[in-house]
Amino acid sequence: MTLTSTRNASTTRGRGLLLTVLTGVFITTLDFFIVNVAIPSAQSDLSAGPAQIQWIVAGFGLAYGVGLITGGRLGDLYGRRRMFTLGLALFTLASLACGIAPDAGFLIGARVGQGVAAALLAPQVLAILRTGYTGPALARAFSAYGLTMGVAAVFGQLIGGLLIEVDLFGWGWRGCFLINIPIGLITLACAPRFVPESRAPGRPRLDPAGMLLITLALLAVVLPLIEGRERGWPLWTELSFAAAAGLFALFAMVESRVAARRGSPLIAPSIFRDRAFLVGLVAQLVFWMGQGSFFLIFALYVQRGRGLDALGAGVIFVAIGVGYLVTSTNAHRFAARLGRQVLAVGGLTMVAGLLLLAVAVGGIGVGGTVWWLVPGLVLDGAGMGLVVGPITATVLMRVAPHHAGAAGGLLATALQIGNAVGVSIIGVIFYGVLGETPSPAGFADAFSAGLVCLIGVGTTLALLTQLLPKSVRA
Repeated sequence: MTLTSTRNASTTRGRGLLLTVLTGVFITTLDFFIVNVAIPSAQSDLSAGPAQIQWIVAGFGLAYGVGLITGGRLGDLYGRRRMFTLGLALFTLASLACGIAPDAGFLIGARVGQGVAAALLAPQVLAILRTGYTGPALARAFSAYGLTMGVAAVFGQLIGGLLIEVDLFGWGWRGCFLINIPIGLITLACAPRFVPESRAPGRPRLDPAGMLLITLALLAVVLPLIEGRERGWPLWTELSFAAAAGLFALFAMVESRVAARRGSPLIAPSIFRDRAFLVGLVAQLVFWMGQGSFFLIFALYVQRGRGLDALGAGVIFVAIGVGYLVTSTNAHRFAARLGRQVLAVGGLTMVAGLLLLAVAVGGIGVGGTVWWLVPGLVLDGAGMGLVVGPITATVLMRVAPHHAGAAGGLLATALQIGNAVGVSIIGVIFYGVLGETPSPAGFADAFSAGLVCLIGVGTTLALLTQLLPKSVRA
């Protein structure tokens, strides 16, 4: 084989690897957002009550957020490609179960299954990228990862609206889940060919005590965040947060003792000594506090306040996608020039976009043309595109390959907890302004109040960036 053909084969395998693992990222991220579009039709079709509808949404997020760190560890131990493939196969089966669900209880169980499968799949993607690429190629891979996540999140509502509007094969809302089956099967066929196997070196052990403690601790955090606001923050939510603090402290103590005995801790305490990793992890949490909550309150404003249907709201979301695509496709180049400050520029760009949105909403309320919202949305999307890929690179670039699975699980967990915290905090403010008998005009006021908080989140992200080492390059 000639040198040229060898390089071409290597390039093909590299592109195949990226396309394969990012397809897994796309469908799992898409399902986190697309379900919001399917809910009204599913509620009517399955005669589901309000509590059941909440758990159709929350069941996925709870299982996903709680299982990510353990999922990353399983990849380190038993092979990242193997766990990626297993997670994708389970996700495809769970999507089929969602699509044929005869009642709300069955759909909730299937959504929890999707979350467990996604928790097994997601951290493997970051670990595979970290161990499969080096140098500029790694930066480009993380940029593509950020692009994929953003496209799935931003266009999820539009894709769901189109699927329901087209009513493919008469599936209705079920098409939002059944579409995953052919995509999952094709990706499963590609994984053995393009994705190399990797695992942590040596002979690490499972650390069942660490897995149990971190699962219980995350459950004690995520469950009250999901349920608390809807139920008026009852006493059990406060007790749950207190229990979480104790469980995290016990987990840290147990892991430190395991490491001191030269054992195999679930999360090696040494990775937190890297300032880039620790600050980057906090920045990841802060950033995603703003994203999940923004998508929620914006959708409520344009649908409940302005009367748009799901497809119409999805079309408005395209403005965010345009800005996101422009910057995220070149994020690795911006990061190479700006270093850590690319995150600050992204945060401040989002702040500028949110300020424009606040001015526009203050001027048009729930009347006037929605096109006044577009400049702010485009700018907000552009800021997002400058953060998602580079922040992933910031956290993972300097992590040793044998810690890649655990680090990927931590990074994805910070995303999920950030989403849950942001929705809880901004939700309290939004619904507090909205009141118990909301009017369309009230949605504009509530959205404006939420934007003020989100501006603070973007500013905090820009300030956190200054704590990163100057030498960090994404």
